[in-house]
Amino acid sequence: MRALVISGGGSKGSFAGGVAQYLIEREYREYDMFLGTSTGSLLVPHLACGRLGKLYDIFTNVQQHDIFSVSPFVQRKKGDREFVSIDFVNSLWQFIKRKRTFGESKALKRNIRRNFTEDEYKLIKTLRHDVVVTVANLSMNRVEYKSINECTYEEFCNWIWISCNYIPFMSLAVVDGHEYADGGLGSVIPIREAIARGATEVDAIVLEAENMDKQKVLGKNPFSLMLNLFGHLLDQVERNDIEIGKLAAKANNVKLNLYYTPTSLTENSLIFSKRLMEKWWQQGYDYAEQKHS
Repeated sequence: MRALVISGGGSKGSFAGGVAQYLIEREYREYDMFLGTSTGSLLVPHLACGRLGKLYDIFTNVQQHDIFSVSPFVQRKKGDREFVSIDFVNSLWQFIKRKRTFGESKALKRNIRRNFTEDEYKLIKTLRHDVVVTVANLSMNRVEYKSINECTYEEFCNWIWISCNYIPFMSLAVVDGHEYADGGLGSVIPIREAIARGATEVDAIVLEAENMDKQKVLGKNPFSLMLNLFGHLLDQVERNDIEIGKLAAKANNVKLNLYYTPTSLTENSLIFSKRLMEKWWQQGYDYAEQKHS
């Protein structure tokens, strides 16, 4: 049983889309299972129902307003460089309204339902063994994996959204009295879960470089420094996931193929730039082609 696993990584998900396109179209990989965390959760349903063209259009055209109903960020340009800074006005309003997060991502929830239809949900259930998204149950301090086979269409769309909620910058969700957030807070790339569910070969797309090739520039205010800190912590979780995944693969005689980004694509994966995401998609395709040649 072959599984495709995609890590979290915000806008860098476009790179994963390029890798997946090459593997499916050029290597003719047929996957029984798809597992994703955060941006990976957005990718796997479309990959599972074979909608590669649609997925490319969605990912390379997404903008801040497609994600945030209340954005804690302002996207700016300085020459050819695009970067994100904190929207202090919106963040202040969130405090005044006694919200616990700096922003809200209800626009993303609507966007998921608009782009992933109930017909596609039904198609996946007839075509694939399983599609799984990762969420963090903060109330119970544990990671949970939500299978399409155990959810209604509405429930599954909701779990995809929750898997992407990078708190404290996006919405905190409540389900059955428990508070949930981005699955990356506990499992950035669920390789071990794919093996536990019966995968005998795993292609895992990691949206980070295997080795950090440059020194990071830390934020100049508490908000941007917080972003850097969260990024650092998630990097450590990801490295642990990969090491645990390698051990699980070895113990279960599973073939594990890892696809890293060749370089560090961006220091802020909350930049949603059409130019950059088109470039990263092509880079992912070219990287996978080069790796297999």
